[in-house]
Amino acid sequence: MASNYFIGIETSGSVCSVALFDIHGQTITEECWESNSHSRHLTLKLEELLSNHIHNTEKQILAIAVSQGPGSYTGLRIGVSTAKGIAYALDKPLVAVPTLELMLENVMQTRDCSGIDYFVPMIDARRMEVYTQVFDRQKQALNEINNVILDKNSFSQYLASGKVAFFGSGSDKFSTLINNSNALFIKNIEPLARFMFPFIKLHFEKKEFVDVAYFEPFYLKPFIPTTKPKQLLTNVRGKK
Repeated sequence: MASNYFIGIETSGSVCSVALFDIHGQTITEECWESNSHSRHLTLKLEELLSNHIHNTEKQILAIAVSQGPGSYTGLRIGVSTAKGIAYALDKPLVAVPTLELMLENVMQTRDCSGIDYFVPMIDARRMEVYTQVFDRQKQALNEINNVILDKNSFSQYLASGKVAFFGSGSDKFSTLINNSNALFIKNIEPLARFMFPFIKLHFEKKEFVDVAYFEPFYLKPFIPTTKPKQLLTNVRGKK
């Protein structure tokens, strides 16, 4: 008897991943890789995943989940466009997973969180800036997702009232700014596809899906190209 599955896609950072879950939440397979070539690797990994484990993609896949951001502009764009393409082709619903909450799920599942009062995932946004949000022990958000320019006084109100865990690609640079016994820094936490199932289950049961045609990643800040349009046009013309 054929089983039913969910696909998870995560491309918001330098570590990308795809995962296949059965309907009970068991991770059937996961692939992780570090690469700047998100699009080429993502397509290959998904093709391998589907060909090795799915006999009838149209019938067996129930939904596709994708990390919605914040994170890398290019990575998010590629991940979301790929997920939307699969969802559209198979006529399946699309679940959007907040990237910072996915990082929190990683910590909750893999680390001893006893004694921690607040959780602060951080995504590096270059220089001393991070994308971040604060959560309590019940995984409830205490503020809106925002971009913060770090200094020695950042998160002082939380550090004054309890133990605070900082983690993610932006947390290392914050560790150089403060010396506070209430600050804990957890290493090697990435937003990985293998931790998506709780989000998929919740939204699938409630039938809370995003619009496949109009859904866009949550970039938080507008994209600013590093090459000026005039220079880019000149470069293109020069290749003729």
